Amino acid sequence: MMNRQYPDRPFCGVGVVVWRGDAVLLVRRGRAPRKGDWSIPGGLQELGETVGETALREVREETGLTVHLTDQLGVVDSVRRDDAGRVEYHYTLIEFAAEWVSGEPVASDDVDRALWVSQDELDNYALWTETRRIIALSQSLRRR
Repeated sequence: MMNRQYPDRPFCGVGVVVWRGDAVLLVRRGRAPRKGDWSIPGGLQELGETVGETALREVREETGLTVHLTDQLGVVDSVRRDDAGRVEYHYTLIEFAAEWVSGEPVASDDVDRALWVSQDELDNYALWTETRRIIALSQSLRRR
């Protein structure tokens, strides 16, 4: 596998906003580069996999949940540079919305916590501004 740190090309990944009623699923990353950060489930696309298949697999691997994809929300670029300005990490993330189908969240794979969070609790989790934007967009689409 290609080294993710100081790559020679971007990596393609997905993020999934999973809803169960009015609660959204959050996970806490268990590995670098975002160890300890709260986010939505997601990860890198594997060879031969569609981005939709990646989304379903990543949610299942990280939380044990079965979900149904409902919307493609957009694309987010995540580029982190080191102090010298070199690209240390570069991800192109395709964001999806999904509805819970079955299972209870159990952290596994590269996350160490997985839980349902109500909208009024989101401020307690120091989410990346793009993650908050994608969650809000997903919520607005659910109300159509």
